[in-house]
Amino acid sequence: MLTREFLLKADCKTSFGDIEETLLWSCEQRAASLAATLACRPDHSPVWIFGYGSLMWNPIFEADEVASGSLEGWHRAFCLRLIAGRGTSSHPGRMLALKEGGKTSGLAFRLPEARLHEELALLWKREMITGCYLPTWCELALDDGRSVTALAFIMDPRHPLYESDSCPDAIAPLIAAATGPLGSNAQYLFSLEQELAKRGMEEENLSRLAHQVRALQSCCNQAQG
Repeated sequence: MLTREFLLKADCKTSFGDIEETLLWSCEQRAASLAATLACRPDHSPVWIFGYGSLMWNPIFEADEVASGSLEGWHRAFCLRLIAGRGTSSHPGRMLALKEGGKTSGLAFRLPEARLHEELALLWKREMITGCYLPTWCELALDDGRSVTALAFIMDPRHPLYESDSCPDAIAPLIAAATGPLGSNAQYLFSLEQELAKRGMEEENLSRLAHQVRALQSCCNQAQG
């Protein structure tokens, strides 16, 4: 499990696995990305972060408020080749990102203004190790009727780790087999499935994918047994 303490101490070159040097972002690149994102902050209203994957069940950062909400125009897709954390370069898995089209339900986290830069720097260290996402200010509809501006991490389709084919038949075998320093790729998927079910946000495609991954793992265990 990724923890705040682990992330604070982590050396991005080694702590998440062996990442190709050309893909790894430096501390300076992450800082520049964060500064550029904050420079585009639409207004002085509170900064919210939209969590649609592991941020939902393991946010790590401190938040003054957590609220459920939905993002129009984007959907969950396992379109990021996973070579670190829960996968390796030799046996890559798939990580979640947002792709254009549809709608995504998730959690919104309001960050404390007094600790804004500190919490965002930690978030950038977690999400932008290879600069694979485009941190984007989006209008988020909260379930209580409010509309807030939130940062969402959207897949950069120009990134070398982007994978266009995210259909279940293609990615289920990868997710079923991939593991890394932070655990298995399958457990990431199962944790997301459980969190969405707990919050009444089930997605049929994701549940179907989880079923396929479980079936593949069961077949593999039976073969080994």
